[in-house]
Amino acid sequence: MKSVMEALKDNFNKTVNIRTSPGSLDHITVVTADGKLALNQIGQISMKSPQLILVNMASFPECTAAAIKAIRESGMNLNPEVEGTLIRVPIPKVTREHREMLVKLAKQSTNKAKDSLRKVRSNAMSKLKKSKDKASEDTIRLIEKQISQMADDTVAELDRHLAVKTKELLG
Repeated sequence: MKSVMEALKDNFNKTVNIRTSPGSLDHITVVTADGKLALNQIGQISMKSPQLILVNMASFPECTAAAIKAIRESGMNLNPEVEGTLIRVPIPKVTREHREMLVKLAKQSTNKAKDSLRKVRSNAMSKLKKSKDKASEDTIRLIEKQISQMADDTVAELDRHLAVKTKELLG
């Protein structure tokens, strides 16, 4: 359950963010002849200014076109420009519309995290039911309650993080 929580926090920091950082492009997957690779594995990502990220594709110039396509289709509202093996990614001004889109993205991420949490909970419950012959019914009921309580607490924490992120995004 903690790993689900950490994954959501990580997702919020990387993708659902107003402030840009070079790490905000790390998760973009580029489809190359060698398979799918992360953008930070085939290009050097750096920030020129708060409004401009540079991706240096000198080490893999043949992947430049694929990298541009991946950046455009990342859902981050980016429109990269090319200069040889250098990709310039101008960061658009954050509009109200963009902020609302980020809030939607945050809600989707939270819902995915809740789904993962439900799977974790049901797996734990099924493992517990399989071990009925090893423990008394009272013990099993107590553990079931504890698992449910942990899941409920984690869902509440997920909702708290979503509320904080929504407030941060909408200002």
